[in-house]
Amino acid sequence: MNTALWIAAGLLALVALTGGLTKSFVPKAKLATIHGAEWTTGFGANAIRTLGALELLAATGLVLPKALGVAPVMVPVTAACWIALMLGAMVTHGRLGQYKLVAVNVIYLAVALFIAVGRF
Repeated sequence: MNTALWIAAGLLALVALTGGLTKSFVPKAKLATIHGAEWTTGFGANAIRTLGALELLAATGLVLPKALGVAPVMVPVTAACWIALMLGAMVTHGRLGQYKLVAVNVIYLAVALFIAVGRF
């Protein structure tokens, strides 16, 4: 079970890292042209960068606390926060009719739920 939790956390951390880097460093105008990121047209650049920063924090919070043995309770807390982020993403993509992306968000939410329950 511990191995499955590590794999899940690592994969979700990679997703968070990718999204965080993209939202933090790709200009808003370019993001809006990427499939799945059309939602950025309705948000300010600072809001997008804030989401990017939160995703970068999630990437570290899903792995480092347990790996370093420092405040390992932060892993399930981070996973719970990721669940909240995915709920918001599902609403946003749903409003745009991007139901395939909603399904992807449901998968990410399920992985985060697995991590949160498994690590608490």
